[in-house]
Amino acid sequence: TVEAMSSSGECALIAYLTQEQARFYRLAYSYLNNREDALDAVQTAVCRALERQDSLRSAGAMRGWFYRILINVCMDILRERGRSVPLEQWEDPGAEDPLPPDGSLFERVRALPEAAGTVVRLRFYEELSLKEIAAVTGCSINTVKSRLYSGLRKLRIAMEGAEIE
Repeated sequence: TVEAMSSSGECALIAYLTQEQARFYRLAYSYLNNREDALDAVQTAVCRALERQDSLRSAGAMRGWFYRILINVCMDILRERGRSVPLEQWEDPGAEDPLPPDGSLFERVRALPEAAGTVVRLRFYEELSLKEIAAVTGCSINTVKSRLYSGLRKLRIAMEGAEIE
């Protein structure tokens, strides 16, 4: 029956959201660089996913579907706070920090243009395929490849400049 299928889909979604919550937090933190904002973003995204689960077409698309929701929530938060964070709100990396302690590469990824930064994060932090990234971002695979290449080129140049200093 339709009700039974809906119920099993909801169970699969809840299981996925529960199992991958640390990964979601890490992605949100990579955008927001603030523990509370990242937790809020994940919570908001989970609520939106549960409210809109009928728009999920298949269980195989769940990962990309949820990442798109989460990234949109993160972008909303960034727009709300005007993309600038006062220095007193920046947190020192600690034991709970989900990102590598050597922040130099991470900071350079954060400094990339939004489109390239999103593709680099999804490809290397979340290990999504180019096809999955295209689905999450709503872009063609060629656009994803172009943004990835551009972002990696900018990172290479920035890292080479850092080695010279």
